[in-house]
Amino acid sequence: MFPTKHNEILNLIDQIDPIRYAQTRNYIDGAVTRLSPYISRGILSTKQIAQAVLSKGYQPYQIDSFLKELTWRDYFQQVWIARKDEIDQDLKQQQEPVVNYQIASAILNYQTGIHAIDQAIEELYRTGYMHNHLRMYVAGLSCNLAQNHWRVPAKWMYYHLLDADWASNALSWQWVAGAFSSKKYYANQENINRYCYTHQQGTFLDVSYDEIGSMPIPEILQSAENLTLKTYLPSFPELVLDKNLPCCIYNFYNLDVNWSMDFDANQILLLEPSFFDRYPVSDKTIDFVLDLATNIPNIQVFVGEFNTLKKLTGSSEIHYKEHPTNVHYQGTMHTRDWIFDEVKGYYPSFFSYWKKCEKYLKNY
Repeated sequence: MFPTKHNEILNLIDQIDPIRYAQTRNYIDGAVTRLSPYISRGILSTKQIAQAVLSKGYQPYQIDSFLKELTWRDYFQQVWIARKDEIDQDLKQQQEPVVNYQIASAILNYQTGIHAIDQAIEELYRTGYMHNHLRMYVAGLSCNLAQNHWRVPAKWMYYHLLDADWASNALSWQWVAGAFSSKKYYANQENINRYCYTHQQGTFLDVSYDEIGSMPIPEILQSAENLTLKTYLPSFPELVLDKNLPCCIYNFYNLDVNWSMDFDANQILLLEPSFFDRYPVSDKTIDFVLDLATNIPNIQVFVGEFNTLKKLTGSSEIHYKEHPTNVHYQGTMHTRDWIFDEVKGYYPSFFSYWKKCEKYLKNY
């Protein structure tokens, strides 16, 4: 479903139809790009994708919807940079009501009785993918009907996603739960049937929007449980380093094939156990990362903490790319590619961020 060879990934960019994307992206068979895993892992940048699509002759106003969705990714990253660990908590206001800090058992076991949602959760476990509209359905069911606090279910989804990105995931869940938005997100059975091509009737979601916001917790969603999520990191041979060369450090969020190709260096993929203790991901996601890393010539993998790696590199200069999760790195930090390099900092809403970005669309 998700190729890992660099040339095949680049081919996916050429297949983007931004017009059909805008028209159909909410449907489960819509013309979505499926590039999110590559953006999250840093093998592609939002700027690279935007430039590639615009180079085909589209004017920005023609593909406004597509550009906005790409820019959401940058927006969430800017919020993470500005607000740091605060995104782990209710950011704007408290989620209410909350009956537990667990996750509904029916969601974990894909037995909610809503066919489209159960099938999407089963697909997530099997492939590491879930359509974005289905993610909103699941989050709405969990936070606003089961009344689970968003954080544990968000960590569960992040764990299984190949495109695991804590900012996009956590802030999207908060948006649905009303902790990072002005209102909660609900979807009823009619909406789900429309976009998922199902024909279910008589479910607990087969009600009007006036009813859904005040309904009691459905019986199927009342049972909840705690989660134990753990990442299992494989073992690798000891590093063989050329102490005369600098070291370029790659990680979970940076697998950019072209990043350091302009100078000779020791290429090292750093997998820190402490990072995965805080942000655990599945074996499937780790395998995906390791497969993507093979695109980087002569890369070696080091499982351990940055300070330990730094001691092993001796006096070699260290290079790395900026990211909120590696502020403890020491060395030369390289900036990431943003669609709008001129727009930085915290904006309280995507709308305010996008209005600022629009001023720079002429640069494309």
